[in-house]
Amino acid sequence: MLETWAADEMRHLDLGDARLNRRVATLVEALAAKPSASVPEACGTWAATKGAYRLWDGPAGTAAAIRAAHVARTAERARAHGMVLVIQDTTDLDVTHHPKTSGVGPLDHPRHRGLKVHSGLAATPDGVPLGLVHQQVWARDPDDLGQRHQRRDRATAEKESQRWLDALVASQAAVPAAVRVLTVADREADIFDLFALPRRPGSELLIRATHDRRLVADAPDEAAAEAARLWATARAAPALGTLTIRGPRADDRPARAATLTLRVAAVAVAPPRHRRGRAKLAPVPLRAVLAAEEEAPAGGATPLCWLLLTTVPVDGFAAAVECVRWYKIRWLIERYHYVLKSGCHLEELRLETAARLECALATYCLVTWRLLWLTYAARHDPDAPCDGALAAHEWQALACTMLRTPVPPPEPPPLRQAVRWIAQLGGFLGRTHDGEPGVQTIWRGLRRLDDIAATWLLLHSPPPGPT
Repeated sequence: MLETWAADEMRHLDLGDARLNRRVATLVEALAAKPSASVPEACGTWAATKGAYRLWDGPAGTAAAIRAAHVARTAERARAHGMVLVIQDTTDLDVTHHPKTSGVGPLDHPRHRGLKVHSGLAATPDGVPLGLVHQQVWARDPDDLGQRHQRRDRATAEKESQRWLDALVASQAAVPAAVRVLTVADREADIFDLFALPRRPGSELLIRATHDRRLVADAPDEAAAEAARLWATARAAPALGTLTIRGPRADDRPARAATLTLRVAAVAVAPPRHRRGRAKLAPVPLRAVLAAEEEAPAGGATPLCWLLLTTVPVDGFAAAVECVRWYKIRWLIERYHYVLKSGCHLEELRLETAARLECALATYCLVTWRLLWLTYAARHDPDAPCDGALAAHEWQALACTMLRTPVPPPEPPPLRQAVRWIAQLGGFLGRTHDGEPGVQTIWRGLRRLDDIAATWLLLHSPPPGPT
């Protein structure tokens, strides 16, 4: 029997029992085939469903072991690339509508309960997701509600913001030393301690700024040096050129083209004032890349303005363009969390404890990565044969269904064609102006493909021999 992609992904899993290892792979395969289905629907039988819930109710460490196996495979995929991006972000698993779930805590809204999840997702510089390299899950203590922001001078290790530093350390350990790693994050990661944290060779940062930080600057007098600020310095830098990008889609506006003027300034960020009394902290040298629309866009949209702080040497327009394009790939982790919650309906699982929810999360993270990988690999490597993504009976059933023929082609179709066919099963029309299919139509198509492939396998299996 050929090894499935899920078994291959879990090849490093060790739960102390080979049967449990196989159960994880079988469950992941079933959930990935029907990602938006309920657990009983995806599993297909009462025995398989009961096995899934028993797995999630397993001993402590099951979730960590599943994540570790996935991280190991991510590291193996990263070896094929000279550089990977590690995109960090935090999301909530909100289970307020399941009040019987124990072990969860308050979320940003005090009347909402659930778990906080911080993920580090590795991707190629072209935006193809390679998998997780780190994930931290925790429940806030209800007794700390309202006290998290009362003391700004607390050490970072005492705050939730320590998660950004922990993820950086973990990603540096996970990604092979020969591979450059660039940590990409949004404004919440604009933390002085993150910039000051020692990094291994080949590890760099690209963080969107939120604070107008003090700079250590050459100035004719002390007052002028004290007044040097990040935003003013970046805006005063000469324009290097313009770059037109496709801006992000928001809830109240469609995606649009945005022409950004790029400026670069070498800066030395001063330590925060409230840190001066502790161990002396040295200024951190960075490059500030300002990418801003200088003309108001039509329709009253808010002009794009990104100030990116990076440890990458930026010595001209081409390097600045590269930083902006890397930062655009940060949206991939938002899609990752969207698929995890809206595509896989993780928050709708009625699980009794936070530990079970975390174990289900670890399982569905594999499903989410698989869906995103299919979506973006088809765009960036369209001519690759699809048998690296689909089993033989799957692509044969898919091709015969879409081509309306009983005889499959002798060779597997290209990956892009196969993914577009899957998306068509999910409602993608494939018109000239439709672009490439999104993850939603792909996950709907996978549900139909699973049924079609199962029927194909049944019809084309050899009859059982005599007993």
